[in-house]
Amino acid sequence: MMPLLLTDIERAVRSSWGADTCPPEDRLHWSLDNPARDQCGVTAMVLNDLLGGELIRGKVQVNGEFRDYHWWNRIGLGIEIDLTREQFGPEEIVTGGTVIPRPPVTEWRRLREEYELLRNRVMEELDRHLSGVGEPDRVPS
Repeated sequence: MMPLLLTDIERAVRSSWGADTCPPEDRLHWSLDNPARDQCGVTAMVLNDLLGGELIRGKVQVNGEFRDYHWWNRIGLGIEIDLTREQFGPEEIVTGGTVIPRPPVTEWRRLREEYELLRNRVMEELDRHLSGVGEPDRVPS
């Protein structure tokens, strides 16, 4: 069995994004040209499942005006992980960064289906990696 690395988790998450894992109101705008677009909330929750830590929420501003929220993770020793930061154009500025307590999944009114879909895809990818299915032969160093 292969050890699981952060790069393996990142690869599994990125390969699991799709229009169906972003908010329904944003699906028409999702594309392979910017696959991280509108994936931050569900991605932060899945990473929180896998790595623990804290959920961080900042504000996205354009020309100083609030547009939306952006989510990412902070794990031990204050290490921040944001797999969706590249979704933003140069005019979109993320400000702040407040720790937000995670509500139980059973209380979610929004994005529960998208989260569960992304989580299932990521877990399948990681299971394949851990079992070595579809992995190239690796030569020990």
